[in-house]
Amino acid sequence: MKYGYARVSTDDQTPALQLAALKKAGCKTVFKDDGLSGATTKRPALLRCLKKLEHGDTLILWKLDRLGRSLADLIGHTTLNVLTW
Repeated sequence: MKYGYARVSTDDQTPALQLAALKKAGCKTVFKDDGLSGATTKRPALLRCLKKLEHGDTLILWKLDRLGRSLADLIGHTTLNVLTW
């Protein structure tokens, strides 16, 4: 299954472009965090999304920086999923 994740950093930003791109990519379910900086580790929608993923699922992002601010963040998310499968 294809899942999407969108995040905007401030309350005055809109995720419309991200959501449209994720829908166009075929995501049936999109998880969205609003007004949360990438620097924060508490992103509830991202955590729900990562817990929902099963082997063979695809996570689609508008841009890679929506998932994490640094390589360490990205590796941490990848390791979390690899270890739980």
